[in-house]
Amino acid sequence: MSRTTTRAPNPDWTDPACPVARTLDLVGDRWSLLVIRDAMDGARSFTEFHRRTGIARNILTDRIRKLTAHGLLAQRTAPSGRRQEYVLTDAGRDLFPVILTLRQWGERHAFAPGETHSTLVDQHGTPVPEIAATSADGTLLDADTTHVRKTR
Repeated sequence: MSRTTTRAPNPDWTDPACPVARTLDLVGDRWSLLVIRDAMDGARSFTEFHRRTGIARNILTDRIRKLTAHGLLAQRTAPSGRRQEYVLTDAGRDLFPVILTLRQWGERHAFAPGETHSTLVDQHGTPVPEIAATSADGTLLDADTTHVRKTR
C-alpha cells in the first residue's frame, strides 16, 4: 500500500484515529516483523523464511498471506519459473527505519554489555550509525519534546 492508497475504515482497527495502532494492527506481531526483516535481508521463498525464522508453517503461511494482502509483500514467479517468491513492495521497504530503530533499541537494551550480536552494515561494510529523530531545525526529539495532536 503506497502513501497515496486509501483504505476503507476497518471496523476491527484497535484505535482507528491512531497511526501507531493501525500500524501495529498490520505488522505488530513478532512474526510479521521478522518476515519483513528477512525479506530486507534477501529471503524470497517460503522455505527461506521458514528456515530463517523457525516459524511454524501454518503461522508463516498466515503472516505471508496477511503481509501480501496489505501490500507489504508482493508475490511473483521466481526467475527459475518453478516456484513463487515474495518481494518487498515500496510499503514494505518503508518499514526499514522501523526495523532499524527496533534493532538499535535491542542493541542498547536487549543484550548484556559485551554480549555478541549481529551488526547491520552498509554497502561498504561500515556499521550503520545510530539514528535519532530531529525537528526541522535539527533539535533532537523525544517523548518529552513532542505530543500527539488528536483529530476531532
